Amino acid sequence: MKIYSWNVNGIRAVEKKGLFEPFLKNHQPDVLCLQETKAHDGLVSEEFAAKYPEYEQYWHGAERKGYSGTAIFTKISPKNVIFGLPEDIQEQYHLDDTYGDTTKEGRITTLEFDDFFVSTVYTPNAKEDLSRIPMRQHWDPAYRDYMKRLAVEKPVIFCGDFNVAHTELDLARPKENKGKKGFTDEERAGFDDFLAAGFVDTFRQLHPDENGHYTWWSHWGQARDRNVGWRIDYVMASRDLLPLVQTARIHADVLGSDHCPVSITLSHS
Repeated sequence: MKIYSWNVNGIRAVEKKGLFEPFLKNHQPDVLCLQETKAHDGLVSEEFAAKYPEYEQYWHGAERKGYSGTAIFTKISPKNVIFGLPEDIQEQYHLDDTYGDTTKEGRITTLEFDDFFVSTVYTPNAKEDLSRIPMRQHWDPAYRDYMKRLAVEKPVIFCGDFNVAHTELDLARPKENKGKKGFTDEERAGFDDFLAAGFVDTFRQLHPDENGHYTWWSHWGQARDRNVGWRIDYVMASRDLLPLVQTARIHADVLGSDHCPVSITLSHS
C-alpha cells in the first residue's frame, strides 16, 4: 500500500502544467494526501472527480478563496471521513489570530480505514517576522492531541506540510537559518512533542543520519537546481506501524510545485 503526501501549491496550477496526471500514472498512489490545494469551490472537485474516477476524492477547502485547503484521493473506500479538528480541541486552544481563523482554512482532512487512520495537515506558516509563532504554539499541540486521541482507537498515519525543519539534517543551511521561520526553537519543540507522544518520522527512522534530502525549495537563486532546500513535509506514523513500513521516500524529481511528494510503502500485516 502506497501512501503519498504532496503540497501542490495550487492543484489547478499543477494540472494546467500537465504534471498531475503523469505523476499519478507513474507513482500509482493508493492514498494521496494533498495540501495547499487552493480549491475553494466545487468546480475543481467536479473536474478532478471526472478526470480521475479511479480515486474517491475528499476535498476540504478554505472559506477564503484561493487559499490553503487539503484533499485526500483514495483507491480504498474509507469507513469514515472527518474534516477539521474536534470541537472540544478547537475550544481548548487559541487557533485564530490577526491573520485569520485556522479552523476555517481547510487545513486537516482525516480518513478512517479498517486498520488505521490517515490524516493530512497543512500547518500554518510562522511568517517572516515570526508573528504567527504564538498561534503555532497552540496549533501544534492541538493537532498532536487529535492524533493521540485517534491513536487510542487504532494506529495513525499523518502527513503533510508541517512548516518546520526538525533538525540540522533537514535543511541545507542550518546555521544561517537558526531562529528564522521554519527553524525556530518553538517550532522544532512542537515537532519534538509529536515524537514524544509515540509517533515516528518515517523517513528519518529509515534514513537516520542522511542529509541533503529536502522537500521544499525557494523560487530564488535556482535553489532547487542547487538542492538548497528544507525537509518540511513528513509522513508520521504510530510506532506500532513501523514494522510494516517498507520504504519512506522523497520524490524530488517530481515537478509542478515548490514542494515535492513524500511517501511510504506499507506491507500487509
